[in-house]
Amino acid sequence: MKTLNLLLAATLSTAIALGAPHVLQAAQDKNDTTKADNTRKNREENKGATADQQKENKTDREITREIRRTVVKDKSLSITAHNVKIITKDGRVILKGPVKSEDEKKAVEKAAVAVVGKGKVSNELEVAPPKDKTEKKEKKEQKEQK
Repeated sequence: MKTLNLLLAATLSTAIALGAPHVLQAAQDKNDTTKADNTRKNREENKGATADQQKENKTDREITREIRRTVVKDKSLSITAHNVKIITKDGRVILKGPVKSEDEKKAVEKAAVAVVGKGKVSNELEVAPPKDKTEKKEKKEQKEQK
């Protein structure tokens, strides 16, 4: 009886151990496709200026921090605008990323100009196209028809 229980326990343990990696791999693959990662886009679009290349000197960090604080305090801006990239190199600021409107683009630039001055800000922000609910419905209907 003990041998049978031991054999059963060993078989179940082996089945679980061998089956788990496939389940984990499937879950990881699913997560990879839904990840909000724009690294590839950044590499293609950047001409040398990325947030990870920002110098770590105190002055540049303070400039970036002050601009970020000003942008985040502005509650009229969307979360998208709050999360734009602010890159400071030698006192010059580059703004990158999507915003939802021209007004947001101007507001973020205004915040940066208030900190470093007019000639030291390069505004590379993009106005993202609005998400259209009717397009989503049409795509869903097309999938259902297939």
